[in-house]
Amino acid sequence: MQLFWHRGDARTRDNAGLAAAAREGAVVPAFVYDADLLATVGARQRAFFLRHVNRLEERYRELGSDLIVRAGDPDEVLADLAAEYEAETVFYNEHYRPARRNRQRAVEDALAAAGVGTDSRTDLVLVDPGRLEARYPNHSQFHDDWEAVPKRGPYAEPDPEALADVRDGKTVPEPEADIDLPEAGYEAARERFDEFLDYGITSYNDTRDDLARAVEEPTHAVSRMSPYLATGAIGIRELWAGASDAYDAVTGGERRNVDKYRYELSWREQMYHLLYYTPDLAVSNYKSFPNEIAWRDDDAAFEAWTRGETGYPLVDAGMRQLNAEGYIHNRPRQVVASFLTKHLLIDWRRGARYFTKQLIDHDYASNHGAWQWTASTGTDSVDVRIFDPVSQMSKYDADARFVKAYVPELSDVPAGKVVDWPTLSRAEREELAPDYPHPIVDRNEGYERAQRVFEEALGKR
Repeated sequence: MQLFWHRGDARTRDNAGLAAAAREGAVVPAFVYDADLLATVGARQRAFFLRHVNRLEERYRELGSDLIVRAGDPDEVLADLAAEYEAETVFYNEHYRPARRNRQRAVEDALAAAGVGTDSRTDLVLVDPGRLEARYPNHSQFHDDWEAVPKRGPYAEPDPEALADVRDGKTVPEPEADIDLPEAGYEAARERFDEFLDYGITSYNDTRDDLARAVEEPTHAVSRMSPYLATGAIGIRELWAGASDAYDAVTGGERRNVDKYRYELSWREQMYHLLYYTPDLAVSNYKSFPNEIAWRDDDAAFEAWTRGETGYPLVDAGMRQLNAEGYIHNRPRQVVASFLTKHLLIDWRRGARYFTKQLIDHDYASNHGAWQWTASTGTDSVDVRIFDPVSQMSKYDADARFVKAYVPELSDVPAGKVVDWPTLSRAEREELAPDYPHPIVDRNEGYERAQRVFEEALGKR
């Protein structure tokens, strides 16, 4: 008998560890409700993930087995379950967050003391980070090495005969969230991905920054798979295989569009690579600075940013989308992060913590790695990257469709005026939209201050 420990992988399909366990004999699937670990993610994502676990339990019952659910410390629970079911080996998938790795070590120690074997598999990523160099100066060089590593296809769902005939009456709670959550589970994830493959992937590079289309066709302009991928409802090999099949089926511009989607998946891979080799990625600057960055402590500005009341329309629309949906489109996601860390000069860690609280697609590696990249403390080859919120809106939301969808105070303002809002006179702003806030920082002053502070930190002033 084998035991499989579900962690952040609430699915039976394309599950590396589960497939490995099923090859060795009858498998007892188990999930440990680890309250301390679940408390470290936001309530929204916790609710979404636990709904996946319930769908997973239903799937095991359809297959003639069941998910054994217990609450407590994983090392104690799994040792007890291994004894109860006389398991020879406990299988599980590797995770890279320090807290999860600590739990894994405790489990391994407890099972070793009980004479039970353990077997861990690479599942979260396409390429085991240990196969690559420890550091890369930029994404392009990482991508070159990563691309050269062969990538296997998705793992099949275990046959019902490979699953132990067990029954368990326990389940996990399914808490409410303060927003409407997407439909949970693998089937919902696969349905969304199939729709993107049919209607979005062959135009992905052309539409991924089109904010008007992101409002009109949100799951066609981009895939919107990140909530399902981050919570383990679908496997990364399945996404890679679907995208690769699409790539092989098209030519020319459509092929370039599909390849861009595959390229974007490599960014997620690099974030896990960073975390693997830099366990303190969430708390320490990745880049070394000769001088301290002079971050500002400005609670009023930070709170205005969280509410989407900065007086910068694209920033505010992005933050309001985050607050309303638990998701933010990648283009405004970069803009709001840059605005906080550059124009407001507030420490990226405060922004990352707020994202952790609000996002349903929060991914520990991607969240902190991307915040560091945008804050110019991470892997970016540019010394000081600053997204100008005005020019970004002019380029990606010139008709103000995205902004007006989330900032109703500006619904009657001409699009050109919305784009130029931070540069208009105070009197004109009050006449156009008296209920919308004035900019909380001057556009040019904020830019120049950030440039100066980062150059001082880099020892260039």
